Amino acid sequence: MMLEGKTAIVYGGAGSIGGAVARGFAREGARVFLAGRTLESLEVVAEEIRAGGGQAQADVVDALDETAVDAHVARVVATSGGLDISFTAIADNDVQGTPMVEMDVADYLAPIVTNVRSKFITARAAARPMRAQRSGVILYFGGAPNRAPFTDYYIGGVLTAFEAVEAMRRQLASELGRDGIRVVSLRTGGIPESLPADFEGREAIVASMAQDSLLGRTATLADVAAVAAFVASDRAATMTAATVNVSCGALVD
Repeated sequence: MMLEGKTAIVYGGAGSIGGAVARGFAREGARVFLAGRTLESLEVVAEEIRAGGGQAQADVVDALDETAVDAHVARVVATSGGLDISFTAIADNDVQGTPMVEMDVADYLAPIVTNVRSKFITARAAARPMRAQRSGVILYFGGAPNRAPFTDYYIGGVLTAFEAVEAMRRQLASELGRDGIRVVSLRTGGIPESLPADFEGREAIVASMAQDSLLGRTATLADVAAVAAFVASDRAATMTAATVNVSCGALVD
């Protein structure tokens, strides 16, 4: 197994993407600590992992609270002897479907603040023990999209958030590489399974996702989990300061 003996924290572990990645890490042998705001939903994922023979623990942690994140990382390190993987898949907290010129400032800034704050806090906390052990992987989910403008749907501040996180990823990779720490983003172009059933314009968005991809389909949660496990493993030891395209060709590098 690619992640045998590794310890991973997954922020947003009860969500569709975080849960899928946590399951993928566990299938490859990692001990997974699920972090999020709601213990009940985290425990559902943790129990599924344990039922499949994996190791998982659920903890209530607000990724926007630096004190809580730092304390949780310290507990994980004390329990496991180190931290090898940090994956952050916090919800964007965004308002979509409204033209920018008609949006409230708070609605536009919400996904930017949530993404940047959560990913900075969790990366900083993870990097400290990783620097001491001189190894580790920090994974972000999102990544910058193609440069082509979105004309069929108004997406608020979410793309600005993605671009900001990519700038953070590049800077972290340059600072932490000398300590043996890799920093990578996964980008998909959209995962229909992660969209709520009542999401406004869902059917049209899902149809366009598949139509716009070179493979004629969209990435699945299973696809993302498999790639995340590979990137987090030693088999991807040369990969850092990079984005990994998991979009079925919806995004062209």
